[in-house]
Amino acid sequence: MLQLNVKNETSRLRAVVLGSAVHNGPTPTLEEAYDPKSLEHIKAGTYPVEKDMVAEMDAFNAVFQKYDVTVYRPEMIENYNQIFARDIGFVIDDVFVKSNILPDRERELDAIQYVIDQIDPSKVVRPPEEVHIEGGDVMLWNDHIFIGTYKGSDYKDYITARTNMHGVNYIKELFPNKIVKEFDLVKSKLEARDNALHLDCCFQPVGKDKGIIYKRGFREEADYLYLVNLFGKENLFHIERNEMYNMFSNVFSIDKDVVVSEKNFTRLNNWLRANGFTVEEIPYAEIAKQEGLLRCSTLPLIRD
Repeated sequence: MLQLNVKNETSRLRAVVLGSAVHNGPTPTLEEAYDPKSLEHIKAGTYPVEKDMVAEMDAFNAVFQKYDVTVYRPEMIENYNQIFARDIGFVIDDVFVKSNILPDRERELDAIQYVIDQIDPSKVVRPPEEVHIEGGDVMLWNDHIFIGTYKGSDYKDYITARTNMHGVNYIKELFPNKIVKEFDLVKSKLEARDNALHLDCCFQPVGKDKGIIYKRGFREEADYLYLVNLFGKENLFHIERNEMYNMFSNVFSIDKDVVVSEKNFTRLNNWLRANGFTVEEIPYAEIAKQEGLLRCSTLPLIRD
């Protein structure tokens, strides 16, 4: 049996689900695009091709092998995008929560059922139907659970709004001893530079007390200030609009002092190194064209 344990974003990683770009399928049509960044690249003819994305995920997997992390991959579905494992489920403490994702992505959960079968069934939960929640919006920070949401009355009109207040309240009920704090995120169906698809598109902790943040990703300044007060402004790396668009905050921590980052994130990677981190740089710019990056591709199961 897998003894799940995830309490934060940065403790030493022992086991993870890494998505797959194999048999990813043809470029989606404009109508099939889930987010404005994919839409932009479909229109421009620059949508990523399978061989490039497979190579990028292989590079990510090689870093996990280097650090002796157990890696599970989804079973292959022909002509289907299975890159973003973070969307389909997440672990809090020792509980695996199945996301209520967009209905036509349900098969992605089936593809990791062999992993879920290794978990104590009493520790696997599925929220009720009215609850919308995706792993990219759920971020653990010891006694805190940060959750990205969208509070606009037009929630149902936004395919980019992935976690609702029912989702926030569900987690509050499931983990009454945690401090659950929701953040109202900026959404756009048309402009990727103004769309925080998930919380990890505009914020993520690194190390023991630091974080990467994009102020304009929050609809309410009070939400941004909550994180500034919690972490301290001097401990936060503030990213710009174009850096948010390139997914600077969507890196992935293997340990308190080891961060996997995109090789072109020069300003961020220099800051990380200056603050004592080992930065494992890999190419991931093609996958980034789908408005997801390193954290989106992973579903951590066990950390120390």
